[in-house]
Amino acid sequence: MFTRGLISDILRQGWSGESRLVDTDPKALAVAEKLAAKMLAARKSPLRLSASVDRRELLAGASAVVCTIAVGGRRAWEQDVFIPRRYGIFQPVGDTVMPGGSSRALRMIPAMVAIARDVLDLCPGALFFNYGNPMGPVCRAVRKATGAEMVGLCHGVFNVARGLAGLLDVLPDRLNCTALGVNHLTWFTELSQDGCDLMPRLLAMADAEPEKSGEGDRFVWELARLFRAYPAVGDRHTTEFFPRLFSGRGSYYGRTLGVDAFSFEGTIAAGDREFEEMTRLAQSSDPLPPDFFAKMGGEHEQVTEIIESIRLGWLKVYSANLPNRGQIPNLPDEAIVECPAVTAPGGLRPIQQRPLPSGIAGTLATRLQWVETIVEAALERSRRKFVQALLLDGSVDSIAAAGRLADDLLAAQREHLQPFSD
Repeated sequence: MFTRGLISDILRQGWSGESRLVDTDPKALAVAEKLAAKMLAARKSPLRLSASVDRRELLAGASAVVCTIAVGGRRAWEQDVFIPRRYGIFQPVGDTVMPGGSSRALRMIPAMVAIARDVLDLCPGALFFNYGNPMGPVCRAVRKATGAEMVGLCHGVFNVARGLAGLLDVLPDRLNCTALGVNHLTWFTELSQDGCDLMPRLLAMADAEPEKSGEGDRFVWELARLFRAYPAVGDRHTTEFFPRLFSGRGSYYGRTLGVDAFSFEGTIAAGDREFEEMTRLAQSSDPLPPDFFAKMGGEHEQVTEIIESIRLGWLKVYSANLPNRGQIPNLPDEAIVECPAVTAPGGLRPIQQRPLPSGIAGTLATRLQWVETIVEAALERSRRKFVQALLLDGSVDSIAAAGRLADDLLAAQREHLQPFSD
């Protein structure tokens, strides 16, 4: 669905040239290629289309590389969530942190490092973007192992900013904001319109009505009231960064995370239905329905806008995941942080910020060390470091449980992993 949305965005931009699709799964590739071809035809686009299961056939000469992969797909993702449930650990998403994020990192990192090495070999000047989760570990591992200048992108900050604009009754295009942190836990520390500070209004909402956005974001509003900044991207992700607060089988304000609050099974079922519908449209001999583009307006991930801004020399600010090289002074150097960045010749450059308040920096500190540990576990194929990462994450209740959970996850994902040692 990311590919479908990005093709839609490319068509909206009116680009020419060539779009080259790669997937190691021939079935998934065939669906993406056939549907993309129909989309190009419907818009009478001059864009040329090619596809291959071997990326080395298509990478040469690429000017931009966009990765949207998920190693093992939804079936592997299910195990990342269902296996920890046996240990009383309930995850609403399981793709960023908690045991699911750790398990997913072990599959994603080797694949992304291999892609990065081919990019450096075949198209070293290409802009290189990643959407795959867990964002921080993937981007950190690629830069650490290869030096490739991968940029991580996510629609979270963009979408939350638009939601806050609505709450504050201002036009989204006139809202200036600063959001700092790590992917899926990014803190809005500044909001303004035409030089007028809007944070007092937002925090007044938190003080008066911590459930302002409805029960679905109750925890976010409690954090805003306590830390005096607004955390993105909603309770579905934010709760996973504070697993100790939701111990007791995922208890969440009288409901259970991932079950009747942000149903994980619902997310998986929706993804399966989405792929079935894409397959039906791709394989049908009929043209796309007239309302296809109206129903599906693109991912709005902004990558096409970013690429165009870089190529045309426009100075525009976006939220991006980049190494910390002083832009957030009180977070570790080289840690992958999500922060404002400006388009510049050749890529995105982070904008210098003031230090984060110590409490907010504290919410990120352990997570950044978890990133380093799970990156080492994946690159070294070390079971011991995988267990360490599970302990740092804070979801397990003992070292013994961490070891058993690590072994269960490694066994379940064996087909997607090389053998682990120690």
